[in-house]
Amino acid sequence: MSFNQWLSQRIEKTKQAGLYRELRTMSTAPQPKMIVNGTQQIVFSSNNYLGIANDPIVMEKALKTLEEFGMGSSGSRLTTGNTEWHEMLENRIASFKRKEAALLFSSGYLANIGVLSSLPEKGDVLLSDQLNHASIIDGCRLSKAETVIYKHSDMSNLEEKLIETQTYTRRFIVTDGVFSMDGSIAPLDDIMKLSERYDAYVIVDDAHATGVLGERGRGTSELFGVSPDVVIGTLSKAVGVEGGFVTGSRVLIDFLINHARTFIFQTSLPPVSCGAAYAAFDIIEKRQELRERLHRQINVIKGTLESMGFTVYGQGTPIIPVIIGDTEKSVRFSKKLEENGIYAPAIRPPTVPEGESRIRLTVTATHNDSHIEHLLASFEEIGRELEII
Repeated sequence: MSFNQWLSQRIEKTKQAGLYRELRTMSTAPQPKMIVNGTQQIVFSSNNYLGIANDPIVMEKALKTLEEFGMGSSGSRLTTGNTEWHEMLENRIASFKRKEAALLFSSGYLANIGVLSSLPEKGDVLLSDQLNHASIIDGCRLSKAETVIYKHSDMSNLEEKLIETQTYTRRFIVTDGVFSMDGSIAPLDDIMKLSERYDAYVIVDDAHATGVLGERGRGTSELFGVSPDVVIGTLSKAVGVEGGFVTGSRVLIDFLINHARTFIFQTSLPPVSCGAAYAAFDIIEKRQELRERLHRQINVIKGTLESMGFTVYGQGTPIIPVIIGDTEKSVRFSKKLEENGIYAPAIRPPTVPEGESRIRLTVTATHNDSHIEHLLASFEEIGRELEII
């Protein structure tokens, strides 16, 4: 059997299981209405939560930085890829997150892997939430420490695991701040209390909370008034640019510069991304009305869908998963939405558990009332047609 025949057989099995995925082509900038595969759609699947990705101020800063520094960074941060913009943005992020220091990575995925593969040592244990993102799971797999899974946001179960693992040298609790497929918020205040009681360190990936939660958008730490040991984030969601970061003590950042392989050996972010992100953080801090509008839209969508009879997950975040259950029916639902001019792909196993396929809606501050009215009317129509409500 040839190489391609072998792969074709594996792809066919994926198709038969109803799990085949295809790329869609976006022909316009990130905004509520986009051209998707040649057709105009209202997009309810974007992580551009505050609509900053094509904000004029951000774009102007990007153009100015591009003119000064060019497109690429030309190397890793430890060779030729460290510019004043990298350092300025790191200082800006540290101030924003109320931490001593910050370190940029080329993506949030690489930030998680860099921290989790370098920080814990052999003889340590990572206590990881059951629904943590794939980047955390992969980071745990690459770590020298053991990994123990606790039930999703179940503090009694986490405490049991902390008691059971007291023989390990060090214990790290690692969790998403906002869980990407359920839209739920980690009970970070309770996690911090347990960490203090059982002498554990806390690592939080605040990718979906940065810019969205807290009075100034500083994330779950601000929301709960706590300060975890390590806070990881991304620039590619509410910040609207690209890249990842880690914040914490100066000694933590110094350690990662010297030990995190995904920092040491990775070409650094282009300066243009740093300049744009710097401007974006100013908008996040100063334009409170964007968050206020976003949360109003979240409440309208979630509350209305629940009143229609849909099973809706989420806890006041822009991620609003509508549980359909059956994989094939979820795909049909998504296709019917697309026929109605709404782009919201179905999420299926193995991304979510069997029997919990869903339409994972995300809302942005730039969706207007007519967009949301059309979404809700379409959900009611399709929900009744497919006998879901």
